[in-house]
Amino acid sequence: MTKRTTPAKPDQTGYATVHTDIVALLEAARRAAARSVNALMTASYWEIGRRIVEFEQGGQARADYGETLLARLATDLTARFGRGFSRQNLQQMRLFYLAWPADKICQTLSGKSVSPQLAQLPSAKSLPELAKAFPLPWSAYVRLLSVKNEHARAFYETEALRCGWSVRQLDRQVNSQFYERTALSHNKAAMLEKGELAEPGDALTPEQAIKDPFVLEFLNLKDEYSESDLEDALIQHLADFLLELGDDFAFLGRQRRLRLDDSWFRIDLLFFHRSLRCLLVIDLKVGQFSYADAGQMHMYLNYARQHWMKSGENPPIGLILCSGQGRNEAHYTLEGLSNKVLTAEYRTALPDEQLLADELEKTRRELEARRMARAGDLEGGV
Repeated sequence: MTKRTTPAKPDQTGYATVHTDIVALLEAARRAAARSVNALMTASYWEIGRRIVEFEQGGQARADYGETLLARLATDLTARFGRGFSRQNLQQMRLFYLAWPADKICQTLSGKSVSPQLAQLPSAKSLPELAKAFPLPWSAYVRLLSVKNEHARAFYETEALRCGWSVRQLDRQVNSQFYERTALSHNKAAMLEKGELAEPGDALTPEQAIKDPFVLEFLNLKDEYSESDLEDALIQHLADFLLELGDDFAFLGRQRRLRLDDSWFRIDLLFFHRSLRCLLVIDLKVGQFSYADAGQMHMYLNYARQHWMKSGENPPIGLILCSGQGRNEAHYTLEGLSNKVLTAEYRTALPDEQLLADELEKTRRELEARRMARAGDLEGGV
């Protein structure tokens, strides 16, 4: 009978080295993948902008057709490729080409004037070459487009490249008027050195870079993720709980993204209530309720009313769920409804706020208990 030998435990120091190396490799690969996708996406959007501008320059008749062109393209491209091709986005691509015209891009690539090859409309095969002209992510160019002063925009672009600013850091520097402060400073070198320093909130993980809303839209991938395990589990449970209450709730989406100007927001859950014939926007806050939460919900409802509500439907309503230690709350946002009768009908048909708060508390306690149990099992197994 062959004697079975117990596998030797790996050398802990050697394992830690291998583990650290693999983690670094994967993080570098993810960053490289995100940069590659971003560069190709930016090159594609620049080309879309160029085609739109050159179409408009084909005569007065075409120029007059410009607005109609954007609306028609938005409808057709969205039907074919999904989100990311709204009229607003296409207009941004058009403005992107105008701010970074062909002669500027070709000088970036070769240091020379426009080459005959790039003067022609490139095919998809030439996009990787064109992508070399766009070292910043698309979201950075979107942020730069909002800087109307051309000198300031060029300054921020140069500093973002020189200092390796993340999009968050670029946004922070623009908001702090770093260009104006540097221009007025008597010690510009010191200001530029200070601008190189990143703050804790500036860094982006590889996952955050890959899950950039622009990248997800470009690749037509679903944007369904949360910032924490607890939040993710609560949202999933709440979706199941509402569906169990009856067939009035129709699930439409989770982590639904919406864009206002240059900022992105996400709605945790979106339902349609069949009896009330309206959208139900649900936002979960892992913390105490604040007036800012109500203001944000009003913004969501205004957006939903304008962009998501269909003909014949009633105005959307909001539900803010707050899960804080020792206090759970549920608040319906019914302002903006057309009449008091409709408001009363909504309150009758919707689940009681206390019922939702109790369910939230029960679920949170269960999740915390499971997490503590898992932690105990892991400690016991060491």
